[in-house]
Order: sequence, then C-alpha cells, then structure tokens
Amino acid sequence: MTAMIYPTTNPALAEQMVVSRGEGPYIFDKQGKRYLEGMAGLWCTALGYGNEEIIEVAQRQMRELSFSHMFGGKTHPAAIELANKIADMVPIQDGRVFLGNSGSDANDTLLKLVRYHAEASGNPHRIKVIAREQGYHGVTLASAALTAIPTNHAHFQLPFEALGVLRTGSAHFYRGAQEGETEADFVERRARELDSLILAEGPETIAAMIAEPVSGAGGVIVPPEGYFAAIQAVLDRYGIWLWDDEVICGFGRLGADFGANKMAMRPQMMTLAKALSSAYVPVSAAVVQGDIADCINASATEVGVFGHGYTYSGHPLGCAVASKVIDIYQRDNIFEHADTVGGYLQNRLRALSDHPLIGEVSGVGMIGAMELVANKATKKPFAGMKVGQFCARAAEENGLIVRPLGGNRVAVCPPLIIENEHVDELIDKLSSALNTTLEWVRAEKLV
Repeated sequence: MTAMIYPTTNPALAEQMVVSRGEGPYIFDKQGKRYLEGMAGLWCTALGYGNEEIIEVAQRQMRELSFSHMFGGKTHPAAIELANKIADMVPIQDGRVFLGNSGSDANDTLLKLVRYHAEASGNPHRIKVIAREQGYHGVTLASAALTAIPTNHAHFQLPFEALGVLRTGSAHFYRGAQEGETEADFVERRARELDSLILAEGPETIAAMIAEPVSGAGGVIVPPEGYFAAIQAVLDRYGIWLWDDEVICGFGRLGADFGANKMAMRPQMMTLAKALSSAYVPVSAAVVQGDIADCINASATEVGVFGHGYTYSGHPLGCAVASKVIDIYQRDNIFEHADTVGGYLQNRLRALSDHPLIGEVSGVGMIGAMELVANKATKKPFAGMKVGQFCARAAEENGLIVRPLGGNRVAVCPPLIIENEHVDELIDKLSSALNTTLEWVRAEKLV
C-alpha cells in the first residue's frame, strides 16, 4: 500500500487496479489489459481519452499563461470566453457564471449564494433548501449535507439542521410507489408531499429545491413523465427556486445539451462540472439567474468585496480546455450523436429485463442502470451491496468497467463518442457478468 488515502473506497480493498493509460473509450491497466470504460470514468470523460485537440489546447494555454487568479479585479481571456459560452448555452435567464473546480464546490458555492442573497434581499430567514432522497450533490461539508446517500453521511457529523437542509421523497417509482399506484398517482403524491413540507416549514423560510434531472449516484433514477412539471408548479406557488444539479446530466449525457431541457425543468440556478471539460482538467461552474446575481453584486459593492472565491477559480488551463470541449461538442454534433446511440443503448439495456436477476432497468440517453433483486415478482432486494459489487467485478474480469451503486444497482455511463459496436460490446460483456453473478448467487443460496 502507498501513503494515499483513497476517495470513496473500502480501504481494505484499495489499489486493486492501476490504470496506466487511456485511448478513445478504453482504458488499460498496468498489465496492458484493455477495458471498455462503461462509466466514462466517473460519469465524466464524455469525449473519451487522448483527444489530441484538447491536449494541444492545454499545452498552448500552459505556455501562454499557466496561472492567473481572479481576485481583486484581475481576469484573463480564457475565463471570460468560457463564462460567456456557458451563459449563452444554459436555459437560465441572463445567466451569470461563477467558476470553480468540482461539482462539489459548485454546489457548495450555490448554497453560500442562497444565504448571501437572503441577507442582501432583506429576507435573512429564507435559507432552507429542499433536497431529495437518493440525491447526490457532492462531498464537501455543505454539499454532502445536501446529498442523501448513507455512505456519504456515516461518521461525518454533518450539520443538516444548521444548514437548513430539508428532505423530500425521491422520484424512484420502482421503489417508492405505493401498492396500486400508477406513475401519475405517484407524481401527484410526491407533489402533495412537497407542498405539505413547504407549508409545515414555512414557505418564507425556503429558498430553493435542489434536484438532478436524472439522479446519478443515487441509482440512475429517471423521473416518471410529468414529474418535474408537477414539482415546478409547487415551487412556483411559493416563489421557491429550482436548483438544477447538472454535474452528471449536463453536456449531452441525456441526449440533449442539458438535462433541464430534456426533462422540461425551468431552473433559476445550475451547477456544471464533469463533462464541462470532458474531465481532462478540473473545472466547474455555478450559474444563477441575472436578478439573483444583481442583488448579490449590489450588496457586495456596498461591503466593498464579494468574499467568496477559490485560488483556482477560473484557472486558465481549466477554462481553455472547457472552452475547447464545448466547441467540439457543438462542431461534431456530440449531443445529437449521444441521443442516437443512446437510443440504441437503451433498447439493448431494456432487452436485459428478462434476466432472472433484474428487477428494473432505468435510463435515458447515455446513462442507465439495472437493479439486481432476489425475487422479480415481489421486488425482494438482496441485503447489502455485495451482489452488485460481485457483478461489477465479474464485468471487470470481462474487460468492462461498470459501477455498483447502493441497493444492488449497477450503472453504465459510457463516453458520448461510442458507436453501436461499442454498445454491443458493453451489453455482451455485461450479459456474461450477469450470468456469472446468477451462478454465484445460486451457489451462495442467496435466492
């Protein structure tokens, strides 16, 4: 073992694979074994590995301006260009952009801006944020409190109450529906529950509700038809902002530029990261509606400074790379390609539904998941996560990277550049892993 403390890893199982290089949609371990990267790294390497155009831009930017901060009135061309490109793309009125380093810090930034705006607007108590069960929004102290996944909470003593974090139900119909409920009934109930929560807490104390268009790390939960329209109607009734976490769904993942457009969301705030730079370098963006930014700027001008920012906010390298990545997305019609190949992927994933282990297949565009269950008819779950973890390891043995998630769900999220033949490779290797898992489950008498 090295001196490393590894992120989101069982310390007893660290360093099982050393990744040595990547090429297109594949990665290679130090022994030279090739794997189809069925998770695009961590939902992020949209353009795959080794894109020479991106590498060239990165080298040029490092030679021109390797670093410049943006405190105290300083800026640089790469940051200005990227902020303007993002503002032109996002479905937010007069969007204003704060640049950071990761999805976690982008969500942390917006939580701070919510609180700053409350003071600046003369509504100091309007700071609470509603977050959904099964949502994932990061791992900083604040963004982890917004997250609703037990493994991200255990032992961290997160200050949920102090941060004003409220919880409402997830959009997961398969696990959340009551007996006899249709999808329309489920959506209506979730909207009623949200309305009741708001009234119980006091609408005047709630600023925003944060939601992913499709929940990623929470299990690839695709909301039923009409879900966001019903949720939006409740929020609009009380003047509560919709905070759209696009860290996974943004830039083509769902087969559209943003998940908000795919799912008919009307957000006032957004967070972006991951595919913003195709994960070639760290960069993130927190975007707010113009009137929110104007209120904050007016107050900060009175104070004399806006007292928030990171050393690496708007780092020239991250900005230059992200700007080039956006150019490639638009020039090469990557979002349209993701929609087309994503349709093929979804059809092939759904064809696995008859497998004895699979209770649900969910997905849209270039993201999907399946839930492994002990009994398909009753939806009886397996205890713990070991069945999903076994399946992921079996896929790895076959040369495919997938990701086990809580509730024995197994996710796929390949690079957006893949073609149908890569989908066929993914499904063939995943099918083999499922069959190996079924043999193991029967041998262990888990069914």
